[in-house]
Amino acid sequence: MTVLPGTTGRRRIYLLRHGHVDYFSEDVRSGKVGLTDVQLTPLGREQARAAGLALAGVSFDRLICSGLPRTVQTAEIVRELQQREAPEMEVRSDFREIGSGRPVGITSRGQLAALMTFHFETAAQPGARMMEDGEFFESAYERATAEIEHLLAEPGWHTALIVAHEGINRILLGWATGNGLTAIQAFEQDLACINILDVDMVPAEGGGVGATIERKMIKAVNITPYNYTKHGMNLTSLEAIFEEA
Repeated sequence: MTVLPGTTGRRRIYLLRHGHVDYFSEDVRSGKVGLTDVQLTPLGREQARAAGLALAGVSFDRLICSGLPRTVQTAEIVRELQQREAPEMEVRSDFREIGSGRPVGITSRGQLAALMTFHFETAAQPGARMMEDGEFFESAYERATAEIEHLLAEPGWHTALIVAHEGINRILLGWATGNGLTAIQAFEQDLACINILDVDMVPAEGGGVGATIERKMIKAVNITPYNYTKHGMNLTSLEAIFEEA
């Protein structure tokens, strides 16, 4: 099993959120562009570049994104800034964002922010969904955690980058704590932030193929290389995205 240098069974995952997008643009409100198809804004590209520069010296064995345009674009920027030859990008669609449905009757950014800001607080409640007709949090949790466990069981790597989304990042951080959906409300995820997870692996029991998870550790959470101290970043990421232009 390939492991981090100096360890006997440890793998590292850099978990990155995509850069800034505009979920309330004219194209989105008119229906020309769906919420899943939004692109990085110029600000989002700047944020992704800052993350890419911070990660430039990290040698990745795997480079993974959810396949939605905003994660593909963010991953491409990070990949271009790598100091060493970077692996080809992989798409693992089970890391796509929690499905939110399409908000009905929303006429302002403020309304949309108010609707979504406290949704993560309800995630652990039975039958909780991301907005009225959105995906069940439990379903999103099952697919995202199954995907990361599949990744960890795969041979031949010790350092991976996953470019995903606020909701999925929160889920994976909650998974890492062992507290699941009850923990995700506490993990703010600013745009283009970096999280670092270390996972200790042990060979499969009975000499079987693969490895199993022995311990999960959170090394860092919500690092924003474009503003390390978060001075002036007084809004949540959702509040910032939906702030009136």
